[in-house]
Amino acid sequence: MAEDPGARASILADAALEGDRLALARLLTAIENRTPVAEAALRRLYPVAGRAHLIGITGPPGAGKSTLVAALIGEIRAAGRPVAVVAVDPSSPITGGALLGDRVRMQAYAGDRDVFIRSMAARGHAGGLASTTTSAAAVLDAAGFDLVLIETVGTGQSEVEVAAAADTTVVLEAPEMGDEIQAIKAGLLEVADLVVVNKGDKPGAQRTAAQLRAMLSPSGARPRDDRPRPKRPEVLVTTAATGDGVPALLAALDRHRVSDPDGPGSAARRVRAATQIRAVLAERLVDQLGQGPLAELNASLMIEVAEHRLDPYAAADRLLEAMRRVPG
Repeated sequence: MAEDPGARASILADAALEGDRLALARLLTAIENRTPVAEAALRRLYPVAGRAHLIGITGPPGAGKSTLVAALIGEIRAAGRPVAVVAVDPSSPITGGALLGDRVRMQAYAGDRDVFIRSMAARGHAGGLASTTTSAAAVLDAAGFDLVLIETVGTGQSEVEVAAAADTTVVLEAPEMGDEIQAIKAGLLEVADLVVVNKGDKPGAQRTAAQLRAMLSPSGARPRDDRPRPKRPEVLVTTAATGDGVPALLAALDRHRVSDPDGPGSAARRVRAATQIRAVLAERLVDQLGQGPLAELNASLMIEVAEHRLDPYAAADRLLEAMRRVPG
């Protein structure tokens, strides 16, 4: 007899709430695989979430995100606070699993039950996150972690999606970027709440920080037309490998948490909710297109579009009309 997903979800959710780390790991696996158990568990846990500080950490490859996350874990634990990490990694083209990369340096905390580290494969999802990242963060939030660090893949400007998943977005930069700073201004830096120049022991780190402060000042970030002026993020310098500047970064994160007006019901939280709903809706629509008569229609329309006998807009309209006729 097949196991009831709802019953299994209740068992895992209740165990995770009681501090069972194995149950929490199994629940996150179910979420990453988008199983019925995961959906049922999220329905149970989502009302309990909303208390943790979700911190997005993003930036270009080589800026030292993983090293900084490991240093932050140490600082957070020194303060006696529980912390969880969702580290999104590039996917293996062979297995689809996560390529762990620098995640091994976080394993020093493997025996600490108040530290939970989860690697997730991006699986081709754009924006630097996995499609299930926000769900995983909500589960860790419900499980009682005070801070949840969300580390993105490290692909560049496309990683702005993390701003919709986090309360505070930290953007890392490396020293001596020169003209590249201007090139990324319209991408990552516009979603930053904090900008961190890592590898502060390298030549030019302070100069890079000064350039960023000047560029992000009110006079240097003049909006076009009458759109709201971009926020002015604080710029800090760290050397994650030695821990220099990391206490100041944690203090800045805590200040942003306290001063952030984006509480429950705020405009920013509504934008985040809309993003989450759209993601679930998109996944369900794609799933629906792969089932029954819709799958046959979809395959037929793809052939017509590929052969230029039909345009993509007309094909999409026909699929939407067919979906409306599906019972239920």
